[in-house]
Amino acid sequence: MKELGHSRAKLRLALALTLGILLIELAGGLLSHSLALLSDAGHVLTDVFALGLAWFAVEQSKRPADKRRSYGYHRVGILAALINAVTLIVIVLAIAFEAVRRLTAPQPVEGGVVVATALVAIAVNAFVVLTLRGGGHSLNIRAALLHVTGDVAASVGVVIAGMVILLTGWLYIDPLLSLAIGGLIAFSAWRIVREAVNMLMEGTPPDIDLVAVSGEIAGTDHVTGVHDLHVWALSSDDTALSCHVVIDDISLGDAEHVVRDLEGRLCGRFAIGHTTIQVESCHPCGEIHHGAGEHNHPHSHVVAISSGPAPPRAAGSSAPPR
Repeated sequence: MKELGHSRAKLRLALALTLGILLIELAGGLLSHSLALLSDAGHVLTDVFALGLAWFAVEQSKRPADKRRSYGYHRVGILAALINAVTLIVIVLAIAFEAVRRLTAPQPVEGGVVVATALVAIAVNAFVVLTLRGGGHSLNIRAALLHVTGDVAASVGVVIAGMVILLTGWLYIDPLLSLAIGGLIAFSAWRIVREAVNMLMEGTPPDIDLVAVSGEIAGTDHVTGVHDLHVWALSSDDTALSCHVVIDDISLGDAEHVVRDLEGRLCGRFAIGHTTIQVESCHPCGEIHHGAGEHNHPHSHVVAISSGPAPPRAAGSSAPPR
């Protein structure tokens, strides 16, 4: 809990500072008439979304599940991510339209204001990076850190563009850099859309190798087979698994020990915190002919054991069938 509170504090500070950068760059872009600076403000907006989603995920992790949301409220973040992506796409289209217009008719840009504003953004972003680097192993914080680090690089490009305008008066650098930053935003938006759609389709998380998961299960003592294996993401930080395992003809107590061992190994190696494992011994599903997805038929000597989030080598709650 102490580490969770520390992460929340870091994310709140980073979010507040990034919002400040966004306002500064918007003001500087409007004052200097720099599309590159306004485009960088659009890129900062992606950081605001990333930090906001990270903070939201940490806050939602405190909210308990209820009768209507048995898995909790983690998936609200997926809907927020889709809104994020749509907003970013609109920003990219606006940047591209204005950049093309300025390539055909360059407009004067205040290079000094551009450089000063971008340097302020770099300084604040550097502080945010240093703040988030001490955030531990949280996936949310690490993802937010990558976003902010990318914004530092974009701001460096804006400084270079401002220097070019100051030294040479070549105004085309402003819309050209804007297109490059727009491409960076589009790449971020596409990644968000791809990940969100994969979660909504209950696809296998990209960092999970189903073959490796199946091998880990099959390599457990007393396990002779595994089928109906499914792994999906509840949110960016929560992964669930369900499967049927065929085991030797052992006692119910020994079967539960097998499942507990599986839970610990799956959590420790693959960070899978939610598991539902159905144990089969006398009549495995593979010996029964039924349609795809029809797994509610009765079994002899079968117990379904499930667990909620659990630390490595630990188990959640269990409930034998009634």
